[in-house]
Amino acid sequence: MAVLQSAKNRPTPKRKDQEAARRQPLVVADRKQAKKLDRAKRNEQMHKTRQAMLTGDDSGLPARDKGPVRRYVRDYVDARLNLAEFMLPVMLVVLALSFMRTSTILLLVTTMTYSILAVAILDTFLMWRRLKRALDEKFGPDTAKGNGMYAAMRAFQMRRTRMPRPLVVRGQYPV
Repeated sequence: MAVLQSAKNRPTPKRKDQEAARRQPLVVADRKQAKKLDRAKRNEQMHKTRQAMLTGDDSGLPARDKGPVRRYVRDYVDARLNLAEFMLPVMLVVLALSFMRTSTILLLVTTMTYSILAVAILDTFLMWRRLKRALDEKFGPDTAKGNGMYAAMRAFQMRRTRMPRPLVVRGQYPV
């Protein structure tokens, strides 16, 4: 019988010794130092997450943005010209116009507000139907669940402010 290469060549440590090695105090002796270490650890993690959001590195992204399906949804939304992303600039113009108190302008403002909202919702709905079909083809059925709101929220953001940053140019749809 051959001896295994991965033999440990040492006795198994006692449970008591292993538990003693893992034991940590419940209350730290130096709270200021513990607070500094905790803050530094948190800052490092936030910096790593921020870098991942800027570069699109999947390993450092938050859980809501991880995975190939979410990557596909982001790339699909970023590849198209979404009418919803122009809502914020248009609403700023509408807000400026609403300070003028003539009935004609107020009618125009109200009409503009509801029309841009209706067009944005319709455009996002049509985008989601096409995206859902593409997700079903690429990743199989039931992968679209939960990704509709993710796609809609990304479509309503202006392209420059989207996080994780867009990695595709307009017109470069994912395959």
